Amino acid sequence: MSKIRMSRRSMLIGTGAVLATPALVRAQTPELWNEAFPQTEPAIRDRPPARRNTSSFRSQRWQDYFDRIGTGAILCDITSRAVHYWGPDGTYRLYPSSVPMTDELTRRGRSSIVRKRPDPTWTPTANMRKRDPSLPAFMPAGPGNPLGTHAMYLSWPAYLIHGTHDTRKIGRQSSSGCIGLYNPHIEELYGLTAIGTQVLLL
Repeated sequence: MSKIRMSRRSMLIGTGAVLATPALVRAQTPELWNEAFPQTEPAIRDRPPARRNTSSFRSQRWQDYFDRIGTGAILCDITSRAVHYWGPDGTYRLYPSSVPMTDELTRRGRSSIVRKRPDPTWTPTANMRKRDPSLPAFMPAGPGNPLGTHAMYLSWPAYLIHGTHDTRKIGRQSSSGCIGLYNPHIEELYGLTAIGTQVLLL
């Protein structure tokens, strides 16, 4: 009986070693190293949808980022692609977001909400039109407008927190500098947020 156990165990160990061999060879072969462990990867906007790592999408404490709550506080976490809102009445909300396409388009630091607008119109900046000459000079509110149903303007010119009709953008590097939310989420955040609410992008 013990001989049978030993031979089965040996067979399982041997099979595992054989199955593992191709992976070991790939990892030790220089020309296959980059294939197995790519040093550069395409931007996430160019990749098919994938399951997100929810460990980075978690609740936060406003005290870790702001000295006081004031009229409210918004944290735009570009790394985890999440927007956190804290209200003076204890309200807390957490939303998935889109983030800028590149580091060059990303602005980090402290700002505030200076204006809010439902059904926003869109005027691309000169730099946006330089990067993409096909952009219109102006776009009215509506289903094709990239600002979605609501927009909140930061104290930095041309930087906003807004909705999007293109739900594929959420969770991706897909904006020209703004922070985008699903339309139902921006509608809720819009209703909660007061003018003067402090904003931190990091």
